[in-house]
This record gives sequence, C-alpha cells and structure tokens, in this order.
Amino acid sequence: MNHQNTNPSDHVPNDLDSYWMPFTASRWFKENPRLIARAEGTRYFTPEGHALIDGTAGLWCCNAGHNHPHIVKAIQDQAARLDFAHSFNQGHAIAFHTASRLVDMVEDFDHIFFTNSGSEAVDTALKIALAYHSANGEGQRRILVGRQKAYHGINFGGLSVGGIGLNKGQFGTLYPSAMQMRHTWLLDNAFSKGLPDQGADLADDLQQICETHGGHNVAAVIVEAVAGAGGVLPPPKGYLERLRAICDAHGILMILDEVITGFGRLGQGFAHQYFDVKPDLVTVAKGITNATVPLGGVFATDKIRQAFLNGPKTMVDLFHGYTYSGHPLACAAALATLDVYQSEGVFENAALMAPIFEDMLHSLADAPGVIDVRNIGLMGAIQLDQHADGMGVAGRAAFEGLWEKGLVVRPVGDSLCMSPPLVIDRETIEQIGDLISAQLRG
Repeated sequence: MNHQNTNPSDHVPNDLDSYWMPFTASRWFKENPRLIARAEGTRYFTPEGHALIDGTAGLWCCNAGHNHPHIVKAIQDQAARLDFAHSFNQGHAIAFHTASRLVDMVEDFDHIFFTNSGSEAVDTALKIALAYHSANGEGQRRILVGRQKAYHGINFGGLSVGGIGLNKGQFGTLYPSAMQMRHTWLLDNAFSKGLPDQGADLADDLQQICETHGGHNVAAVIVEAVAGAGGVLPPPKGYLERLRAICDAHGILMILDEVITGFGRLGQGFAHQYFDVKPDLVTVAKGITNATVPLGGVFATDKIRQAFLNGPKTMVDLFHGYTYSGHPLACAAALATLDVYQSEGVFENAALMAPIFEDMLHSLADAPGVIDVRNIGLMGAIQLDQHADGMGVAGRAAFEGLWEKGLVVRPVGDSLCMSPPLVIDRETIEQIGDLISAQLRG
C-alpha cells in the first residue's frame, strides 16, 4: 500500500501505549480514545469525520482559530530559510523583530525574555525576581507567594507556587520557601456576571504573610489575572489593585500570569490593561503564536532589566535560558499571529462576543445540577454539583457526553471550562449553548 499521500493523523493508531500522555487517565482514555485528525477555524474533526466545536481554543490558546493560512505560510517560509539558530552570545534578526513587536503592544514594559512554554515562563519570572533582589543587595528575599487553586505550569517553581493539590502530591517538597494565599472562589458570589463583588479583602493574605514572615523577606507574589485551570475564577473587584498596593508597601515584585489571558482573551491585548493594574513581570505563552509553534515569554520593566547590567561588560546578564529561546519558527509564527490579530480585528471581535457568550452561559444557570456560572471576556465555567460517587464524576460524564454531541469543553473537577477561539461568532456561541443544554437537561 502506498502511504506517501496519507497522514498518520487520519488513522487510529494500533499502539496506544507507547505515548505517555500528559494529565491523562490513560486506562480510561484507552477504553474510548478521543482522537483529533484535523482542524479548521473553530472546528475539530476526528479520523472518522465527526465534527466538534472547539470550545476551548485548543487549551486556551488557538485564539485566531485553527490552521490560519497566513500563520501556516509564515512557518513554512521560515523553515525553508532558517530552521534554527540559538541565541547564546549570537542571535538571529527575527527574534529581535519579534521582541520589538511584542513590547510595542504593552505599556510600561520594555523587554521580553523568550521561553518555550508558559511553565518555563513562570519559572523564568520567579528566577528573575529572586536574582533581581540579589542584584539589589536584598538576597534575603526568598519567599515566593502564590495562591490556592492557582495553576502556574508544571515546572518546579511554578508547581511550588501553584495551588492545585493533586498536581503537587506525587512530588513531595518542591521550593521550600513557597507560600499560598487563599483562592477567591466564594459561593456568596455564585452566578456573578464578570467580576464578583465580594473578596477584595482576600488580598490581605499577602499582608498577613508579610507581618508573619517579614515583608523584607518576600521576593514576589504571582497570581493569574484570571485563574484558569483552577476553574475560571475572575478576581473580585479591587482584588488585584489591593495586591499591587501591598507589594508597593513592602518592595515585593508583582508577577501577573497572563499565559491564558494574554493576547485578547478579555477583549484587550492583555488583562493587566483590562484591569489597569501594572505588574513588574508578566508571563505569556499560548496565544502568542496561536499555539502553532511553542513559544512563551516574560515581559519585564526597564527597572528590572537594568538591575542585571551592573557587572563587567563580558559577564552574562542572567545565568538562565533555553536551547530554543527565540526559536526562528516560533518567532515567525508569532509575527504572523500578531498580523492576524491586528488585520482581522480579533481582539475587537472577542470584546463584541463577550456579552453574547455571557448570556449563553447564564442561560444555563437553571439547568439541573448547575450550582454556579462564572465568566469574564471569552472565558467561562459551569460548575456542576458534586456527584455522590465523588468529585469529578459529574464533570467527566458531561465532558464525554458533549464530545459525542459535538463540543469540546475542559473538565476541571466538576467545572466545565470554556475558552473558545476569539474569532467565534454568535451562531457558534448559540450552538454551544444548545449542546450544553441538551446534555444537562437531557
């Protein structure tokens, strides 16, 4: 048989065991494998031709939809011109062009350090924070503060400040000087539209840490602009502003994790612009290349950057980096993605669709088993009541049923999380609502 014109994605593999899948109950998966063969726009297609609405934009990341021709061509052209060159004491022009283009999108940030993922971006930001204080003669600042229910990737630093217990339990002690504030999910705020009214005072947990351990010993606090993998938890009104004020009072760096919210998820370029809060470091990834080629980064203020330029001219600024930092293909994908965002008004469409998405989600508030609905921008979650057999049972059953009906959602425990492509239209949003209603109402 001639296989030259076939693609492996079109065929169900005979071997489902060799690939150790991430964050997957592999024995459960193998009982009913859910495989994607191709994608286009806001749809996925299985090898059998079953069409699914991508209700999660890949994994919070395919903001411009799938297989955009401009991005695809840019990657192809770059691969044919310069496939790879590293950036250790040498460079390639496209990385500098990409960095300039990106910092032009944000106010108050003048530099970006390239990584390959959100997890690496978080660990990079944490290391920059620690090294910054050392460079300023405050090497005693070693405490890193995160938050319960937070997801900051799966590398050692991000996992340490993260607050999802199941992600940490297999690995024992990680970074020993990590602490967590309380999460911001309050049942008193159930069914809030957008930012919940109550909970700004939860930011005072940082003040209490400072009072207990000494604010002069805290290096940085890191929070997601909107907690994503913890179940889509928008910050309470005034919460981020309060954190910023506490950081300023104690000389603590504020790191805003925008791996999910960056590049239009809330209808503006970045969530810190949406909230009008100015962090010291911002982590990004996912939407930076529309998820076509892995790329992440850390935006830094000039104040942060200058602290690393006090040594001899021949001394390395930061003893940190990755083989693939600023990979040429990733940079080409990023530039093309930014072109699409601008020329096609992708962020503007997200802002236009956000209230329609909100109305759709909250129309399901009275469906059987729904105990909360949360949303902001084009992010949302439907919280299901826990099944008698345990946490996650209801969420997993809904996920499976929706897949069969033609919709991909992300089950986080018993939350059905959604973050559709930012190019979604009203008709597709209504279809999502109809499918979820059919699943929940039977």
